[in-house]
Amino acid sequence: MKTLQGPAIFLAQFLGDAAPFDSLPNLARWAASLGYKGVQLPTDPRLIDLKRAAESQTYCDEIKGQAGEHGVQITELSTHLQGQLLAVHPAYDELFDGFAPAELRGKPAERTAWAAQQLLWAAKASERLGLNAHATFSGALAWPYLYPWPQRPAGLVEKVFAELAKRWRPVLDAFDAAGVDVCYELHPGEDLHDGVTFERFLAAVDNHPRASILYDPSHFVLQQLDYLAFIDIYHSRIKAFHVKDAEFRPDGRQGMYGGYQGWVDRAGRFRSLGDGQVDFGAIFSKMAKHDYAGWAVLEWECCLKHPEDGAREGAEFIRSHIIRVAERAFDDFAASGADARKLDKVLGLDRPSAATR
Repeated sequence: MKTLQGPAIFLAQFLGDAAPFDSLPNLARWAASLGYKGVQLPTDPRLIDLKRAAESQTYCDEIKGQAGEHGVQITELSTHLQGQLLAVHPAYDELFDGFAPAELRGKPAERTAWAAQQLLWAAKASERLGLNAHATFSGALAWPYLYPWPQRPAGLVEKVFAELAKRWRPVLDAFDAAGVDVCYELHPGEDLHDGVTFERFLAAVDNHPRASILYDPSHFVLQQLDYLAFIDIYHSRIKAFHVKDAEFRPDGRQGMYGGYQGWVDRAGRFRSLGDGQVDFGAIFSKMAKHDYAGWAVLEWECCLKHPEDGAREGAEFIRSHIIRVAERAFDDFAASGADARKLDKVLGLDRPSAATR
């Protein structure tokens, strides 16, 4: 068995214009002061020049040095926004344009090409940084048709996954050449949002060896999916881990759809670690059982608690849940030792059988 690594923290929710949240050196120093050993790095130009990272080993060494100087290492790069933009249904063009460079807004084809190039650069940058996993979203072409009313046209879902596979396969191949797993965060709003949709995609890309999962139990709580059984089913594809809490408290007025309410009033909402309903003791046990050797990364999202309090508490929460796996069985002290002869004797196989008497 293997001991997973951590604690680490995803920096996307903390990045800002004022210190200590305004640069990688400052964020690394801040994270280390809270007890984090790793940082998951969003590919925001304020933190990393992705094109330059893809082209220059010297630059990547400088980036690693900026984190390492403060005792933390980069765990993964994240292209959640670029992955989202690789596949956008026209209904969301206006809103998702905000994720793209200003000159590409209103130009969906050019926006998709930009996202694809970003992902290709991320593959090479990850390789230069010495990483083995990458966090992203799948994008969504079918999300407006999630609930079949009116009925979905026959063949729509199949066409969507064929198109997703067409767009993602060159990216998956580039990550394969770089020796890096592409970890899709299975997330509402994405076409890959649960086990069934991941399997559909996996079949469409011919079980590509780099098509992997970023496991985040909070999204499964809100979907009412068994997040512990999920680990048993998909552990061989889980290559990244967001430690994020959530709660689901339906009542007589609302359930999982939330009635268009804000986060604080929804039946299902994200919480800081330890404030929700996720059984992290069981999750970390299953991760240890299935030899997950990657990082445990805090993704802080909470509708109530201040982010800096959530970050401070999260480091100790993750540390206390990491299981240093045993190097031997607990009952080895009682081992009696046995050779083949003794085993035959214990089982009575050394005695003449009735057939030979």
